[in-house]
Formats: sequence, C-alpha cells, structure tokens
Amino acid sequence: MSQTTIRLTMAQAVARFLTMQKTVVDEQTVPIFGGVFAIFGHGNVAGLGEALHGVKDTLPTYRAQNEQGMAHAAIAFAKASFRRRFMACTSSIGPGALNMVTAAALAHVNRLPVLLLPGDVFANRLPDPVLQQVENFADGTVTANDCFRPVSRYFDRITRPEQIMPALRRAMQVLTDPAECGPVTLSLCQDVQAEAYDYPESFFAEKIWPVRRTMPDADEFAAAATALLHASKPVIIAGGGVLYSEASAALTTFAERYGVPVLETQAGKSSLPHEHKLNMGSVGVTGTSASNALAEEADLVLAVGTRLQDFTTGSWALFKNQNMQIVGLNVQVFDAYKHGALPLVADARAGLEALHVALTGWQADPEWTARAKAGKDEWLVAADRATSSTNAELPSDAQVIGAVQRARENAILVCAAGGLPGELHKLWRAQGPGSYHMEYGFSTMGYEIAGGLGVKLARPNDDVVVMVGDGSYMMLNSEIASSIMLGAKLTIVVLDNAGYGCINRLQMATGGANFNNLLKDTHHVTLPGIDFAAHAASMGAISRKVKSLAELETALQESEGNDRTTVIVIDTDPLITTEAGGHWWDVAVPEVSERAQVNAARQAYVEALKAQRAG
Repeated sequence: MSQTTIRLTMAQAVARFLTMQKTVVDEQTVPIFGGVFAIFGHGNVAGLGEALHGVKDTLPTYRAQNEQGMAHAAIAFAKASFRRRFMACTSSIGPGALNMVTAAALAHVNRLPVLLLPGDVFANRLPDPVLQQVENFADGTVTANDCFRPVSRYFDRITRPEQIMPALRRAMQVLTDPAECGPVTLSLCQDVQAEAYDYPESFFAEKIWPVRRTMPDADEFAAAATALLHASKPVIIAGGGVLYSEASAALTTFAERYGVPVLETQAGKSSLPHEHKLNMGSVGVTGTSASNALAEEADLVLAVGTRLQDFTTGSWALFKNQNMQIVGLNVQVFDAYKHGALPLVADARAGLEALHVALTGWQADPEWTARAKAGKDEWLVAADRATSSTNAELPSDAQVIGAVQRARENAILVCAAGGLPGELHKLWRAQGPGSYHMEYGFSTMGYEIAGGLGVKLARPNDDVVVMVGDGSYMMLNSEIASSIMLGAKLTIVVLDNAGYGCINRLQMATGGANFNNLLKDTHHVTLPGIDFAAHAASMGAISRKVKSLAELETALQESEGNDRTTVIVIDTDPLITTEAGGHWWDVAVPEVSERAQVNAARQAYVEALKAQRAG
C-alpha cells in the first residue's frame, strides 16, 4: 500500500511538525512548543520565515532584539515550565547563529531543553562563499555552526530535505528525555530550507510526549537504602532535579517522616518553602551557617537531582566527616556516580517515594534533627540582620534584597551572575516551587532580563521581579524592548555599584590590587555617567531612580499597578557582602608574586587546600 504524502519545503515540514508535538500539563493537552523566537536574515527569512508565517496562528513567532537574548528567554521559559514545555529559536548564518552559542552552553550546563535552528551555508556550495560564511581552508564541510557541536546534546546539519525527518524525531527524544535533556541544534542549510519533498502525512500526526519516570534498579536501590539505614546524621541536598521531577511534595514528606534536614543548591532552591523547619537553606560557598554546619558533620548525603558542582561542595572541602557516604539519586548516570557516590539512577520523585516506603522504622538521630532546627533559627537572626533597612547612602546588596522581599514577597525572583546570586541564595525567602529562578550553572552575565521575559511568557499570571547588576545590564538589556512589545510586564531592579563589584571582591580576597573591575579602577580618560533609568525609558519602560531603601520599597509597591515593564535603579556599595554563612572556594592564587598581599593570600590558599578531599 502506498503512503499518503504531502509536498512541502523542508522548512514547512519543520514548522508543521513542531505544531503537532504536544504534552499534558495539569491534565490538559497543550502544545509542547511555546513558540519560536526569530531574528530573520538571508539564511532563514525566505525558507523558515515563510514557513513560520504559515503556522503563526498555532505556533506564535516572537521577534527578539538579540539572538543570545532570545535564546536565554527560550531557555528560561523551559526552566520556568519545569522542562515540560520549551521553545525554538531561529537565526540567520554567521554572527546571528554564533550569538546563540553562549546560550546553548548555558542550556547544556543546566540540562535545559531548547531547539536551535540556525541557518547555514548552501548545501550545493555553488554560490560559495556566501555572505557571512566562515571558510575553513582544510575542511570544506566546516561552517560557523560547528561551534554548536560541543554545547549541544544533539547536533545535525540538514543537507537534504528528507534528512529532517530522522533529525526532528531524534531532537524530540533528546528534548523530552529527563536524562539527555539539553539543547538541540539543527543546522539548516539555506537552500535546503526551500527545497520540496513528498513527506509522509504520518510524519505530521499528533504526538503526545508524557513525562518519563525512570524507576530505581533493584540492586542500586538496596545498596542506597542500606546506606541510609546505617546513617544517623543524614542530610539531603536538593538540586534542580527535584523541581523538574515535580518532587517537592515527595521531598517534604520524606524529610518530615525521617527527620532529615534539607540543603538547597541554586537550582534546587524553592524545593521546600523557606519557612519549613527542615529547610536549612543554601549550601556550600554561598551557603547558610545552618546548612554548612550540618554538611561538615553529615555521615550521609542524599544528593537528589544535583550535579554537585564546586559551589555546592565548597570545592569538595565542605564535607569533613571522613566516613561520609554520598547516595546520588539522579536520572542521569553521569551525575549519579559523581564523587564516588552510591548511584541510584532514577527519577527524583519515584526514587524518594520508593525510599520512603523502604525506610519504615528508621529515623535520623533526633538530636541531629533538633540541632538542625536550632541552627535554622540562629541563621534567621543573622539573615534578618543582613537584610534590615538602613539609611546608609549606599546600601548593600543584602539590604536591597530585603527591601525587594518586603515589597514583593510573592514574586518569582530572577537573577543570574555577579554578587547577587550569592546573597540571594542565602537570603531570598522563596515560597512555592519555581519562585526562585537563578541561572548559576553557567553564571551567564546578561541572562537576567531576557530570562525574566522567558519566565513571564511561561507564567503570565505571576509577578516576575528581575534583579540585575549594572555590569550585567550593560551586557544585555535589549529584551526590555521585547517585553514591552509582547506585553510581558517585568519589574527590573538595577543595582548600580559602578563596576564588577563581585569580581573586585574576589580580586581583593586573592591578594590582587583593585584593577579593571570597578570603573574608578580602570584605564580611563573620563568615567561614564550612565543614566540607566533614562536608557530603560528610551526602550519604552516606566523607569525611575531611587535614593534610599524606603524609596525603593515604595517604588516597588507602586509599580505593581503599572501596565508595562518597570525599571527601578538604586546605587549600591560594591564592597559590602554578608559575612554570615559561606565557605571557602577554590580559586588558585599565584605561587610567585612581587606583591606581599598575593604571597599572603597564597599561603592561606595552600592551607585551605589541605581540607580538600580527593576523588
């Protein structure tokens, strides 16, 4: 029997296929693609641009201002959707495509799905070299898009129209797989986008992608359960996998039933409400005193859905108990085995629920649990002190955080890089799951505003507050205009400390001279007087600069009634940071220097290395 076919260009096949991919959220079948961000150029406007126009009523196309920004927004959409839904991004060839590489790396590190569709050179090579083509003298198959290979979970270059069928099927497998999840790049040769092929109609049948919940292996589960049964001072480190698995309820039940304190990574923060007595808050380099004190003594760490990167483990010097055992509950084998852990390869929710049943009769040492709760109470006193209001001319980041929290306590907080992530990790009082949205896996300056846009598109009924330093604002702010265009109202708080304050503090801590970080310490003829409020207003935002914390709180409260994105600017102190909590971080200090400060820092560094565990 012959197949029924439909003649489409390759680009039209891509567009039609994307419209037919569905998922189920809250018992409702919805499109799995929330839309396509597009900046058109000669490499995609004629092919994919025309194809997207044909499906614009079912698959919305959003015009962005910057390719990196639009990809950040798409990634934030997926993160805010707990990876249940995601977006695609298309660019032309050359600089437009390469602008998305940083975002691809961000998605790769953070295990977040995004479909990247950059245009590419002509497959037939007849007009080579075309505008913006990168020529490799030794390899005729190389193009600029090969830069995506190391930062894509799956990469393919489409040089014939029929190749798009297996490529799109493989792309969907990766985008929806909890273990493989990450960026997919399909590099679309611009001539092939316009070529037609007789595609089977079955290729465009509706496909519903359910959530895959990997169950534990029996032997791994037995070993993990036995390790827990022999533990008296256990802790749970909750990573982003808790949120993506929608395992917050299971985590709460498990922690309460067995008296196990919960420590949160940047990606895992909001797994438990801040107020929960067993939520010790952030762990590691930017950890609370409550979390880190427990981590130092813990005899077992149940690491749930975390990559255990250096900020979480204090560069692997945080855990002082030589008999400490890690159980790596993770859907990704690569992560489950880290640091010599007992692997428990499984979905976070399924794993926690299974352990909950298997551990009946066991309990963490009651004194350990009581001590954890007391430590949490002590930390709250220190945190309140750090975030309290002040009349200082230049408030600290922590004090600004306190003002934002008091004014907009139910908002989704979005941030990414600089000094703010460390302070927010310790001090922000997250409410429900997903109310804290931090990109710290790749710590990408410039993610914040674009990320806020993506969060708002994913959760349009929620209040979204973006906190961003002046350095990140300068790197990528153009999606303010996109938020105005799309009616995606954000509240953006710009903390202006006149430079890269976070790295300046790190420079000082490692013995370095104040050099090239704060604007005043750079090579300059005249210092810039940047009016961030005026700049934001020029893109259509409502904006103002405030001179005090009290004025900031008032502005934040008033902005809730604004009809579009609002930008509020406040000057801050670049040097003050919260002293309570925290842990050493391995940043290598030069062995040889003519400066006494560096030599002293080197001695301290060598001493600190002695606490670092091997393996």
